[in-house]
Amino acid sequence: QVQLVESGGGLVQAGGSLRLSCAASGFTFGLYRMGWSRQAPGKQRDLVAAATGAGSTTYADSVKGRFTISRDNAKDTVYLQMNNLKLEDTAVYYCHADYSGRDYWGQGTQVTVSS
Repeated sequence: QVQLVESGGGLVQAGGSLRLSCAASGFTFGLYRMGWSRQAPGKQRDLVAAATGAGSTTYADSVKGRFTISRDNAKDTVYLQMNNLKLEDTAVYYCHADYSGRDYWGQGTQVTVSS
């Protein structure tokens, strides 16, 4: 049974930091591209960052230089370090995995940035 369990969301002031974690199980983690997407109220879900099993990463322009995605293939866990958070980063953040036509999603974790 595939599971992606996010943690680390919460309320933070603008300029602060949060670290999201996503623990994966039920599939061969190292094969999958792991990513984080987010969805704010009334908006579409957008990719924030992704990392392949080999370590290649990609970021949305809006988070470059502030967010860092990393993965620990030994622990089947992917992280999103978020620094210098802005009000517009407020959203539900979803962990996801994709490989060869298969994709899996977590339930999401709320990140709220206050002024």
